[in-house]
Amino acid sequence: MQRTMILSKQALCRTGLQRYGALLPRVAASVQSNLQLQRYLATVEEIFPNKPDFASRHIGPRKTDVVTMLNSIGFKSLDELSEKAVPDAIKFKRILNIEDPLNEHELIERIQQISNRNEVWRSYIGMGYHNCLVPHPILRNVFENPGWTTQYTPYQPEISQGRLESLLNFQTLVTDMTGLEIANASLLDEGTAAAEAMSLCYRHNKRRKVFLSRKLHPQTVAVVKTRLEALGIEVVFGSVKEIDFGDHEISGVLMQYPDTFGDVQDFEQVSKDCKKNGTLVVVATDLLALTLLRPPAEFGADIAIGSAQRLGVPLGYGGPHAAFFACRQKLTRLIPGRMIGVTRDMDGDDAYRLALQTREQHIRRDKATSNICTAQALLANMSAMYAIYHGPEGLKNIANRVHNCALTLNAGIEKAGHQQLNKAFFDTLHVVPNGMTTAEIKARAEEKKINLRYFDDGSIGVSMDETVKTSDIADLLWVFGCPDIDSTVADPQATARSIHNTQFRRTSPFLTHPVFNKHHSESRMVRYMKQLENKDISLVHSMIPLGSCTMKLNSTTEMIPCSFPKFTEIHPFAPREQAKGYMQMFAELEKDLCEITGYDKISFQPNSGAQGEYAGLRAIRSYHMSRGEHHRTICLIPVSAHGTNPASAQMAGMKVVAIRVNSATGVIDVEHLKEKLEENSSNLSCLMITYPSTNGIFEDNVVEVCDLVHKHGGQVYLDGANMNAQVGLCRPGDFGSDVSHLNLHKTFCIPHGGGGPGMGPIGVKAHLAPFLPTHPVIDPHPENDGQSFGVVSAGPYGSSAILPISWSYIKLMGGRGLRRATQVAILNANYMSKRLEKHYKTLYTDPKTGLVAHEFIIDVRDFKKTANIEAVDIAKRLMDYGFHAPTMSWPVSGTLMVEPTESEDKEELDRFCDAMISIRKEIHEIEEGRLDSRVNPLKMAPHTQKQTISSEWNRPYPREMGAFPAPFVKPETKIWPTVGRIDDLYGDKHLVCTCPPMVPDYE
Repeated sequence: MQRTMILSKQALCRTGLQRYGALLPRVAASVQSNLQLQRYLATVEEIFPNKPDFASRHIGPRKTDVVTMLNSIGFKSLDELSEKAVPDAIKFKRILNIEDPLNEHELIERIQQISNRNEVWRSYIGMGYHNCLVPHPILRNVFENPGWTTQYTPYQPEISQGRLESLLNFQTLVTDMTGLEIANASLLDEGTAAAEAMSLCYRHNKRRKVFLSRKLHPQTVAVVKTRLEALGIEVVFGSVKEIDFGDHEISGVLMQYPDTFGDVQDFEQVSKDCKKNGTLVVVATDLLALTLLRPPAEFGADIAIGSAQRLGVPLGYGGPHAAFFACRQKLTRLIPGRMIGVTRDMDGDDAYRLALQTREQHIRRDKATSNICTAQALLANMSAMYAIYHGPEGLKNIANRVHNCALTLNAGIEKAGHQQLNKAFFDTLHVVPNGMTTAEIKARAEEKKINLRYFDDGSIGVSMDETVKTSDIADLLWVFGCPDIDSTVADPQATARSIHNTQFRRTSPFLTHPVFNKHHSESRMVRYMKQLENKDISLVHSMIPLGSCTMKLNSTTEMIPCSFPKFTEIHPFAPREQAKGYMQMFAELEKDLCEITGYDKISFQPNSGAQGEYAGLRAIRSYHMSRGEHHRTICLIPVSAHGTNPASAQMAGMKVVAIRVNSATGVIDVEHLKEKLEENSSNLSCLMITYPSTNGIFEDNVVEVCDLVHKHGGQVYLDGANMNAQVGLCRPGDFGSDVSHLNLHKTFCIPHGGGGPGMGPIGVKAHLAPFLPTHPVIDPHPENDGQSFGVVSAGPYGSSAILPISWSYIKLMGGRGLRRATQVAILNANYMSKRLEKHYKTLYTDPKTGLVAHEFIIDVRDFKKTANIEAVDIAKRLMDYGFHAPTMSWPVSGTLMVEPTESEDKEELDRFCDAMISIRKEIHEIEEGRLDSRVNPLKMAPHTQKQTISSEWNRPYPREMGAFPAPFVKPETKIWPTVGRIDDLYGDKHLVCTCPPMVPDYE
């Protein structure tokens, strides 16, 4: 190794001599020995300074600050701290074997080379994925803007009004286009939305059978089948025109409109028959098509789902994309995911917030109706902005252009003698070749670098999209051997089969609300986006100290590749050989993640943490079944676990058994675990744990716990939410875990996007690798030879287009940088806990070391008794200081969980601590009677600009105390909440989840 290093430096010397030899003739002549070489290198390094160190930009505290912080908690070095914090039994005793870090410019050059290995052909494959034109104002001001990408989920609505309004616009877009009354704020993709819809049907009427149309997209069928199979729900396939309702056991019917072949069918009679039988009607549809087609509600649909991708979101080799989910009013309480509702604030002004069953899995746990805890907020916002940018007429024009392209192509294909099977269609033709073989057509298409859809029966699918030009149509006509291309393109008879001439045409209005009709100039559009952005706190403003959510830096360099055309413009079902760049990036990222975690194989398909949990548990279930142990269905879960854990377990067909946590120490009660292991030994499937624990502790018995589970024939699932405390210090695959999901949107720098996208790939040990997710179109693990449990996402590799972020983060940091980041994350948490200890109690610390891991829980429960102050009051008051609150009342009710991450510097940590100390002084004033127990700065927080500058001020404390409570809160940097404290009770009693209908006031 030393020899290699010397040779490498000799090469550097030669380069230096070639470029700077004239400056160093004396030094060059003296290089005769290793000693002289080292001296020479020192000289060269003066001329060639070290390249910029990205890790020093990613990690917040400067070296002098690190020393100061270490001294304050009694340590001399980061190594000494991590040696003390991490139990000996699990320590990783070497530096991660990851290539030397690149600097930021080298990184961009490298990832550009990788992206250039992708070949962007013109893809007319369809199947729910369509190329589109992303308006540049939206691309630059939303997709590439940290003011939109770095917000957290809007659990604190007073400082989230911008994205909440935008998501309400998305919900309004969906309800208008589908004709249904209620929509949610997006789901992960069309496949998972369909699975959620069919699960809802079962929950609604408790019938254990569903019917799926044969004309659904294959990836949708695969996801639904996988999900329902685990719940014991029978899936029947066939023609919806031939459904047998005789047994009255069908809970729901799922149809596609237009279907996967492009055909538009009349489902009105099917819907009537379903209604008579008490069966719910679910329609998978296309929002752009619905500008021209009759909306599903008008022919009897109860639920409509689909993907909003073609409304201004790049293909991205499969994601991330926002799915939509709309339903009848009667199903409101069953709708999965998040909904934005209109309510009012304490002053009676309109405001927005998350409504109803938000985070229900944290309340209902294994009784939850879904494990969904995220959305695709950023992508839903892009689609909403796309609809606002174009307006109803603009959308209709785009749809008509797409439709006319399909009509023109249809005329030419029929002129060439081929048979086109779709009688009514929007954008997709289903062609049976005549006079030419499929192979001949495919060869001509490949000559033009065109991808078509090739069916097993020899027929061909062609889908038009917004990007198609007349030259593209001419090329397609040539591919199909049309003899007279020019006359076909200009043929007035091409529109004879227009959807406008059928009973399917849309006659009802849509998008009549002014928001969709008055932002069509770029000036107005950009100002509207900026106005919404300015209503939100994001990482561009201040730290977001959310425990378990790891809101760290999402660097500009890491984000840049997400806009590379050769990453964004590839269809997910394009032939694999056209995606060599993606394949290289997947392979390199998998290698690095395996090195970081100690696992043997990674699946990138799960596109959220909760979906990763589900996929990992299904892999465990399949492993047991492959061994003939179908009875192993018991999943042990500590009561402190994320609520998604038990929800995912029940969805995977497991029975949850809770394990107690020691109330004094916050660690797993090992005696109770042993008792439950003995009790359930023969039926044990797995244990789900989070490490470090959800309570922010490195439990030193984790190896013992894993060994106990394995001795009883079980597997260990380790929730990867707290991986940011492990990278480079310990590896879950080494100390007994069999599978973990990795929150790439936490530990590995993918931004949260205001509530999504997320990414939850799973790492597994070798014995679970054969059971990783598959896919019906592009199998990501063909080596598994049919042993997979099934499919969890519509895209083969999940949200592929955001994986360059995590790839870049690892390449920029290198092994040493990643280890240092983890050490500083632990340092920051312990520094803050120490600074606050005279004012607040840290609920749990390691009983042996007194340390916390990368996060800590502040216990504020006593203030309810002494001052009538609760965690929510502190959370709202922090807004007046310019901060988002820590995680509130979880995992322990009435507490605040703080995670600073490694990216926040000492100045920011101190600013937050100063805010918390100031708030504690205010609480003390309430306790002492100097502030009123009901009308005080905490109970009345947050303070809006409107309240503060009002001519009336009837509160028994000064305005300055309300709005400018600390010296660092200055007028020039003040972040103003735009609404007062939200009235949640009013919102639940008066549920409104769309923009209120009104008569437009525009020309």
